[in-house]
Amino acid sequence: MTHRPTSLRTRLGAILAGVTVTAGLAAAVVSAPASAAPCPGATPPRLVGSVPGAALEGLTVDAGGRLYTTDLFSGRVYRLDRPGAPAIPIARVPGGSGAGALAWTPGGTLLVGYGADPRVIVGDTLRHAGIARLNITDLAIRPWVGGLSAANGMDVSARGTVYATNDFGNLIGRVFPNGFVQAGWATFPSANGAVLSRDDRWLYVSRTFVNPGVSRISTTNPRVVQSLLSVGGNATPDGLTLDARGRPIVPFNAAGEVVRITSPGRYCVLASGMPLSSVVSYGRGDRGFSSGRLFRAGFDGRIYEIPGGFSAGATAAIPATR
Repeated sequence: MTHRPTSLRTRLGAILAGVTVTAGLAAAVVSAPASAAPCPGATPPRLVGSVPGAALEGLTVDAGGRLYTTDLFSGRVYRLDRPGAPAIPIARVPGGSGAGALAWTPGGTLLVGYGADPRVIVGDTLRHAGIARLNITDLAIRPWVGGLSAANGMDVSARGTVYATNDFGNLIGRVFPNGFVQAGWATFPSANGAVLSRDDRWLYVSRTFVNPGVSRISTTNPRVVQSLLSVGGNATPDGLTLDARGRPIVPFNAAGEVVRITSPGRYCVLASGMPLSSVVSYGRGDRGFSSGRLFRAGFDGRIYEIPGGFSAGATAAIPATR
């Protein structure tokens, strides 16, 4: 079990080698070269939970301060009731593997992306991925929509529109509240993670493998793209979030860093020494994994708090907060 994270890295490398991607949108704005100093107040990360043998992909927190995460290997959704508590398996995605991103609907249902398995090697061809709906009260999980190329990143607007990304392909999907799937809403190579701005006007995504960095895409016209950061190929930006000031907080998977973008083309490092970091999220509520506190999950099965990322008022991405 202790060798699984290394095996996953090897598998991801093999998948990446087989992916053919197309050129990005011509409207992208290229950022200036990035700088990388420690953020003011940055401190070492603090281990607050683990799922031994898992490769964690999704991360969010409910109103009671309970943390949810997903495992790519087993397809399970886990809940941690408070920092230091054991991870409790509460559901499993259709197909039994490839659990991906997590996001909340305006009504409080937890959406679970699935299909993040070796089939992503063919990029957007199969469109085998989908989204399930998980009731966190009775723990019933039911398939909702299919036809997506992946759901490695996901967020939901105040009107209930879902955006889903695929870091091994070119398509960003959009799903309407009635279940209508627009698998090719936007074409953007290697978009990973997904978080909407407070006013839902922009979708922030990481660029993991192709031209690594971070961009934001207009939700009214996806051809309007702004590049906020460009980094080297040894960074592999992954599932991101926004702090209370709207600044992107981004895990660098290969580099093992969690960073804050301070202005276009510039960032500082909130924490380091965490290789295989896959996703970050703020907490929620006034207890447990509470509001303002920043958490990281990774393919190493570990969950850390990033104390230097504290942002008063920042919460897990919830449609009602925008």
